[in-house]
Amino acid sequence: MENSLAGMVAIVTGTGRPDGIGYATALRLAELGANVVVTDVTVSPGLAQLVAEIEALGRRALAVAVDVTKADQITTCVAQCAERFGGPDILVNNAGTTVGALPFGDIEPEHWDLSFAVNLKGPALFCRAVLPIMVKAGGGAIVNNASTGGLGAEAGFGAYTATKHGVIGLTKTIAAEYGEHGIRCNAVCPGYVATDMHEGANQRLAGERNISVEAMKRERYAGVALRRAGTCAEIADAIAYLASPASSYMTGAAIPISGGTPVGL
Repeated sequence: MENSLAGMVAIVTGTGRPDGIGYATALRLAELGANVVVTDVTVSPGLAQLVAEIEALGRRALAVAVDVTKADQITTCVAQCAERFGGPDILVNNAGTTVGALPFGDIEPEHWDLSFAVNLKGPALFCRAVLPIMVKAGGGAIVNNASTGGLGAEAGFGAYTATKHGVIGLTKTIAAEYGEHGIRCNAVCPGYVATDMHEGANQRLAGERNISVEAMKRERYAGVALRRAGTCAEIADAIAYLASPASSYMTGAAIPISGGTPVGL
């Protein structure tokens, strides 16, 4: 089956960073034919730029400011999507935070609270908002951004790792409960991806080790089969596949898109 998304409507969260996975994903879905609602905490210049790029492709786009920890804002976003475009047929839960990516003993209660609120509660609330619409329509596709941190553990990423394991559990739960309604729910598990967030982690780890950032990268990527970080476009292609009819018999999967990165313990 082809991966055309012509006539479909997608919501993609966490799309405000031009160098980010969400931004690349929204563009890829639009290239495949979808109209796209893009969200971030604020309607930033990056979000406005994304809307312009999507519209330049001949698709329709809408930018909505959404704090994914707030159920009322999510409900409003989904209602705006339905009113403007219909649907959604596709939900991509991409928004996340690395605020809890710290050694376990350094994680304060507020780090745990924000990590769970953004990385796990946010996707759950968005799923809760779109599922009745998808059930009524007779189907839909949800793709959650988990991380290889949801498949294993690397020292120094405590709360982030815990919440990403939770995202995979959420993915499997929705797949099990809503498959009979034609709704598929899968997760992508990116490894190292060249984003600002990843570069920040490299800098932090290099500082802790008192080595250069380049030395830190060489050390981290030595265990990656492809010996490099991935690109946002490569993750976006995987997400688009899971959102499309080409993956019509896939649900409940948590797929590493990692260049062969070991997942740790």
